Order: sequence, then C-alpha cells, then structure tokens
Amino acid sequence: MKKLNPPRVILLLLLLAGPLAAADARREIRFPDLPGYGTLKCDLHMHTVFSDGQVWPTVRVDEAWRLGLDAIAISDHIEYQPHKDDVPTRHNRPFDLAAGAAGVHDLLFPKGTEITRDTPPGHFNAIFLHDVDPLDTPEFVEAIERANEQGAFVFWNHQGWKGSEKGRWMDVHTTLYENHWLHGMEVCNGDQYYPDAHRWCLEKGLTMLGNSDIHAPDRNEETTPRLHRTMTLVFVKERTLDGLKEALQQGRTAVWYRDQVIGRRELLGPFFQACVRVAPPHLRAKNAVWTKIENTCDVDVKLGRTGGGGPAQLVLPARTTSLVKIGVADPAAPGELSYAATNFLIAPEEPLPVTLQVPK
Repeated sequence: MKKLNPPRVILLLLLLAGPLAAADARREIRFPDLPGYGTLKCDLHMHTVFSDGQVWPTVRVDEAWRLGLDAIAISDHIEYQPHKDDVPTRHNRPFDLAAGAAGVHDLLFPKGTEITRDTPPGHFNAIFLHDVDPLDTPEFVEAIERANEQGAFVFWNHQGWKGSEKGRWMDVHTTLYENHWLHGMEVCNGDQYYPDAHRWCLEKGLTMLGNSDIHAPDRNEETTPRLHRTMTLVFVKERTLDGLKEALQQGRTAVWYRDQVIGRRELLGPFFQACVRVAPPHLRAKNAVWTKIENTCDVDVKLGRTGGGGPAQLVLPARTTSLVKIGVADPAAPGELSYAATNFLIAPEEPLPVTLQVPK
C-alpha cells in the first residue's frame, strides 16, 4: 500500500472537516462602542414551535450566531399555543433547550416570554425571568405584576400593529406605568415603525427597543446594511446578563431599523461621532480642500447640509471611505460643517444635528 505523505494527509483531513468549520462561521456586525460602554446587538423578541414559530429553539441560537448578534431572548406566547397537539405546553422548555447552545456560542440569553392579550391592551414581553409558569394567569395586570416580582424587564410590543386607535394609551397602561411595571416599548417591530411609541418613550422615559418578532426560519447568511433584522443596540458597562439588564433599565439603547438608527439625542450624538471620522485635508487649493470621510459602521449615513460649506447632500456608505470636496474661504484653517443626519432620528421626523470637524 502506498504511503501518503504528511501534506496529503493534512489535505484529506481538511476536506473531511471543512463543513464543520464552515458551520460555525459568523459575520460580525460593525457598530462602535461608546466612551465607557460596549455596544451589544440584540434581538429580544422571537418565537419557536413552542408557540407560533416554525423552528426549534436551538435554531434561534444558530441564526443569531451566524448573523452577528450578541444577545437574544426567545419570547414564546403564554396564551397562544397553536402547535400544542404536537408540542406540549411547557413555558420554560424553550429556554431550557436553547440555554446550553447559547452558552457555547457566547450569546447572552435571558429567559423571556410574551404575555399575549387582545389589543387593547396589547402584547408585552417579559425578560430576565426565573420561571414563566406564574405568569400563566387569566388577569392581565396580575401577569405583569408577577413578572415584576421576579425582577423582569417588561416592554410593550408592536404598539400600533392594529392601528393607532387600538394602540392608544389607556388607563391600564397608566396603571402599569405608575407602578413602574412597564419599562420599555418597541419603537420598531419587524418592518414596522411606530411613531406614537417613539414619542411616548421620549415623554415617559421608557426604553426604546427594536426587535424582529421572527417566526419563520432566518435563511440570511449575513447581516448587511440593506438586509438585516430590526434590532436593539444596547450600550452596556459590562458584557454580562446583569450588564445587559442594567443598560435596558437605564434606557441606554438605540434601534437599527431598515436604513435608520433611532434613539435619544444624548446617545445618538456620541454614536454618530464614533461612526464617522474626518481626516485632515490631503489636498488644498485656493477655494477648496479635499478630505476623506470614513464611515466605520454597518449603516449608510445620510447627511443634509444645514449651514454653509460642504456638499448639500452626503451619503457615506457603510464601511467605506468617501472622498469629499469642500469649498472654503481659507484652505489653511480648520473647518466645521453643519449637517443633519437624516437617517438618525431623535424624535419622529426629527433628524440628529451633527457637526463634521475638518482638522487643520
């Protein structure tokens, strides 16, 4: 028998092992950390066959790893179990099945559920639970109270999904709010944006969230600026479950929805500055300079001029460097360019004001 030389042995082993290596490939999502905080990419609303989803709980972990997420929560419905003839109603079981895989893939994975009532009053997620079973009670307010007794973070899902009238703020929501039992709202859910929820989060100090509410399998191979889940960006002091919970409680979040980033001005300002870098001009003429502007993140940054100087419109594609000509009176002096980041929303229809500092 002919003896294989070492390189051929190694090649054979690599060919046999190749599919295993590819199965765990991950495409990272690029968003910057903020001063003092790390940025986690989170989807905290998703479903499995244990309610009305179409996949096994561990599949949600595999999808999240592949698509670059850092934290997920499975939030199967308590009251709606359409597969119960085939999958028994066991409210804690989705978490139990997926927790080991989440640990292997280094995903933060709080236990969650969806409290599903008619709209109004609507659907609510509770995460960071210890036991889902006590929430299986006929009284809606009692279910929310029991979640809070476990220290859960509770948020109102897809507030306007059945229209603004059915999604109106009611006395029952005031009861939850005044008892500090409601902590956040989904400003975006899947492919829907809810301006009322956005406005109420600002007015009432509630945390802004965006989630996929995914039911079907996610067949995407990677996250891109134009094809991605709606998700919550959470700015944490530490990458732990406690760190995630603390950041959500304090409202340190932004929402990535389609080509938009939505959040509070005090967070989106530093976030924008971390995404966009202006280099010193490399060429100067009598009335103009040429400089490079880098966009380090995974969202296309869209700018509209609000002051003098600079192009009227600028689009900085994700993860690229753009060459920009700027008209100036003094090419030797540093400059400030006033813009609005039109796809960074600090309130409904209100873009983030930004200043591009052109170094000397």
